[in-house]
Amino acid sequence: MSEKMDAISRLFQPRSVAVIGASADPRKTTGRPITYLMKHGYAGKVYPVNPKADRIGDLPCYASIADLPEAPDVAIVLLGAARAHEAVRELAERGTAAAIVLASGFGETGEVGAARQSALMSATGQMRILGPNTIGLVNLTDRIILSASAALEMDGLEAGSVGLVSQSGGILGSILSRGAARGIGFSKLISTSNEVDLELSDFVEYLAKDPATQVIALYVETIRHPERFRRAVEIARDAGKSVVAYKVGRSEAGARAAISHTGAMAGSDRMYDAFFKQIGVIRAEQFNDLLDICSALTTNRVLKGQRIAVLTSTGGAGTLVADSLGVSGFETPAPDLVTAQALRDLQKGDEAALDRNPIDVTLAGLDPVLLRGIIRAVLASPLYDALVVVVGSSSLAMPDLVADAIRDCLGDSDKPILAYVSPHAPNVVQVLEGRGIPAFLNPESCAVAFKAMESVSRSLPSFTPLLNAPDHTAYADGEGALNEFEASQLFGLYGIDCAHTQVVQSAQEAVAAAQKLTGPVVLKVLSSDILHKSEVGGVRLGLTAESLPKAFEKMVSDVQTHTGLNATSFIIQPMLRAPAELIVGMHRDPLGTALMVGMGGITAELMNDSVLCLMPPGMVVSEEQALGLLKQLKSWPLLDGYRGKPKLDVGAVVKAIIGFSTMVASLGDQLLEAEMNPLLVMEDGHSAVAADAVVILASKGA
Repeated sequence: MSEKMDAISRLFQPRSVAVIGASADPRKTTGRPITYLMKHGYAGKVYPVNPKADRIGDLPCYASIADLPEAPDVAIVLLGAARAHEAVRELAERGTAAAIVLASGFGETGEVGAARQSALMSATGQMRILGPNTIGLVNLTDRIILSASAALEMDGLEAGSVGLVSQSGGILGSILSRGAARGIGFSKLISTSNEVDLELSDFVEYLAKDPATQVIALYVETIRHPERFRRAVEIARDAGKSVVAYKVGRSEAGARAAISHTGAMAGSDRMYDAFFKQIGVIRAEQFNDLLDICSALTTNRVLKGQRIAVLTSTGGAGTLVADSLGVSGFETPAPDLVTAQALRDLQKGDEAALDRNPIDVTLAGLDPVLLRGIIRAVLASPLYDALVVVVGSSSLAMPDLVADAIRDCLGDSDKPILAYVSPHAPNVVQVLEGRGIPAFLNPESCAVAFKAMESVSRSLPSFTPLLNAPDHTAYADGEGALNEFEASQLFGLYGIDCAHTQVVQSAQEAVAAAQKLTGPVVLKVLSSDILHKSEVGGVRLGLTAESLPKAFEKMVSDVQTHTGLNATSFIIQPMLRAPAELIVGMHRDPLGTALMVGMGGITAELMNDSVLCLMPPGMVVSEEQALGLLKQLKSWPLLDGYRGKPKLDVGAVVKAIIGFSTMVASLGDQLLEAEMNPLLVMEDGHSAVAADAVVILASKGA
């Protein structure tokens, strides 16, 4: 075990705890930690430190850290931001393993706070720090409470198998209380907040190795160390544990104004989405989903198909569930003949509708024997991959009847079984959760849970190592933006077909170049300072040798008007028409390097039909991956022969994507942004051609 993991282990299971700045008043924040330690049964030594008190409750109080009888394993520092670093230094000198600093007023508040945070970091020595600006941590497995969260006023907090790491202290208390109200138990809960030392990844790794934790839930504001986080999630996956994250800040704009369309379209939240998918983190789209997903995953059941049976005693509630499942892509087929007959044999009478799905189980509402039989018949059917039991109002008086009936059937099958509680009855949800049955008050939660259970067994994207990259030394000394001709030459090194391009400096040269081509031509301004040429009048389409001189003159004037630049170089290209236009680009972000594929052209940002894929360093997308990215586009049918139209050259697009990703991997950090937009996709067998190219190289020494 590393020194860091050893310190974290002592943080969760300290033999002794010092509370610096403890108060005898349990109503104050400074009085809560000792109150909660005692209330929840901590069996170790507790050392209050406060020079103004002789005793706090039954505990002797010490005037200073120096007066403590031993170096505590853990200290909770309740002093204000201006004095916290002094206590931290003294604790570190005494040999304390870890300190929890609750005070706010550090890096989150501006320059003065940042200076305090720097002083705190300098004072830590070899000691580990949780916080500052944290509410602490809760170890319900061992009943060790090192927190001031008022949520711990609740009685009967049951230990469970969900571990939570939250970058917000307030959210820790919110999730703890919501979970307790639903009957969902936690193993450990940690608030990391400012993360001056110990951070999200450290606790994901700890929980991955914690026998009491089965599912790891995260409330994420930012990931400060992506590679550390990636490794921690790998450790969790290798241990068979799912990681579920709710990422706040979904409406954030990009960190900087991007030169390429790709950068503008990526956006920080889309990068997080791609990052989570690449490393196998299940993303909770809504805050409520975080607990819903964790509840479902603690069953260790995996959804192996899309066909769901819905048992209901109330038609409206069953329809709600079936409708939300359908919207999410699940199927609710009617029972097969064998299953329908088995249900008829169990439930006599005309009231039941057993030839459709939702399946009417009206008579089984208060008959647990009948309900068990129906559930077992449905689970035995090869037609269904999972089951939702709608728990109606008849359960309000005796929720144990239906809960016990469902629980008794859990051992008959490994298929997922969920419950939707139709009346607003949190107590019924709690009873069901207590029997190991994920239960929800919203019908949409069933689809959310099934999606998560389906994703658990999904394999992660597979990349291929970069091998035999072309020689790009000619660009080794380049920096800044390349012009389009230079960028297309670089693309050509990686096997990307680019439009035939002739550089010209005058209208006469443009006419001569056009006369060598068949059909209309395109005239573009050529400048590394103008990358979005169409926006400044720098692109003219469908020109002939006769119309070129006037168009050339106007382009010089328009570019001068829009940019103040005196354009001296231009390019002539054949006017190519294609059934579809794509955009393929890359974007760098603190989370990593993203490859983007989408519908392109000048409306790329407006249409925003695109997908992102984060590329690990030194890796290239595979043929299977490249095709998979295309199939994720809403407009994929346009490439695949929509409504009888000819199929387009998808193979050529896949080749271009692989070549582009090879370029990205080969140039590494030297490449800041790159894009081909549009990539013109011809009919099958007729290639895909990059009609415009953007490349931006890092400045030397960057």
